Amino acid sequence: MNPGRLISILLALLIGASLLPHSLVGAASRDQQIAQAAQALRAQLVAQRRDFHMHPELSNREERTSKIVAEKLRALGLDDVRTGVARYGVVALLKGSKPGPVVAVRADMDALPIQETIDVPYKSQTPGVKHACGHDVHTTVELGVAEVLSKMRDQISGSIKFIFQPAEEGAPAGEEGGASLMIKEGALENPRPQAIFGLHTAGVETGQIAYQSGPAMASSDKFTITIHGKKSHGAVPQGGIDAVVVAAECVTALQTIRSRRIDPLEPLVITIGMINGGVRNNIIADEVKMEGTMRTLSEEVRTRSKELMRQTLMSITSAYDAKFDLSFDDSNPVTYNDPKLVEQTLPTIRRVLGDANVFSLKPFMPAEDFSYYQKVVPGFFYFLGVGNKSKGLFPAWHTAEFDVDEDSIVVGVKVMANVLLDYLDSHAGK
Repeated sequence: MNPGRLISILLALLIGASLLPHSLVGAASRDQQIAQAAQALRAQLVAQRRDFHMHPELSNREERTSKIVAEKLRALGLDDVRTGVARYGVVALLKGSKPGPVVAVRADMDALPIQETIDVPYKSQTPGVKHACGHDVHTTVELGVAEVLSKMRDQISGSIKFIFQPAEEGAPAGEEGGASLMIKEGALENPRPQAIFGLHTAGVETGQIAYQSGPAMASSDKFTITIHGKKSHGAVPQGGIDAVVVAAECVTALQTIRSRRIDPLEPLVITIGMINGGVRNNIIADEVKMEGTMRTLSEEVRTRSKELMRQTLMSITSAYDAKFDLSFDDSNPVTYNDPKLVEQTLPTIRRVLGDANVFSLKPFMPAEDFSYYQKVVPGFFYFLGVGNKSKGLFPAWHTAEFDVDEDSIVVGVKVMANVLLDYLDSHAGK
């Protein structure tokens, strides 16, 4: 090619670039900066995730994890690092150099009472405890986001609140914990964010993000039912009130709430998971205790179903001259992704990963206490692909075989860092 022709092509390219919207040029440059920074951290991120995985801690017992998180955030120069929130929660603020709003991001830190069965170098060293839901990944991703963005303060319009939460899996009996206690103890105050983002591992392929707009994950209400009858010899049942028979009637009748009392197009699951009663084979039982869960994707259905459960139990027990107690606890609301926030955020995720790698899923019936934050401010909770068919990784939550493709950690950092910065940019000055 002759020199004149080459100069003409270069001039054309320069002129074309100058006609591009400044925001697009800036976004592309920043995307590349974040991608390079995240990739440069890969070895460090993998090592951190493996450390968390080898030293899992149960709900409200995340002492070691919390200490590592707080030390890391302080080393990165984040502001107002608070510890001891909701026992072992950590909250910190990253203040940008430009004025703007506040946005929050949350990761959960607790593990599960599950024995690790896979033989990997980073196998859990705590008998009977394992990160079987990916919270080690969530915490590592959020630390990676904090590190990348701490070096980009000059590009941050506002502030980012980092929330590291204990006890997402549920506090031990008799204890408070999780998102509700984080909120009660001020995690969303001073300053309050305009929105909050979070992510969760999912069995889709690494490099993909799945999401829902509106209801994403079900509410979850743990309930306890106690049927009170009257003891009698098994040979003279007419002298007693058989709590076992009454309980059996109640189990069957409760299923008619789903099949006959609620719109069939509304998801609802009522599960009796435990039944205990009686003291001897030839004695009419005077008490039966049942425990279960109720899940739905509608707060209206949730409220109505609780009422119907009480009505049903009252009708059945009164027919046998028995009595009952019904209590609900350890509950989570519906995880509801604000549709407007989802719509505003999807272009960022698609820009980072490509349209083909971002897709909508049907809502899940498992629950998430991220839903409590969404009751206070708009929130978007999406799913980070951590599966890899070629490596034989098909992650299933809460199983002894759960494991992830660690390349997903870099993907998680890239996506969340861009999501937070784009949110702040789009709401600066509003």
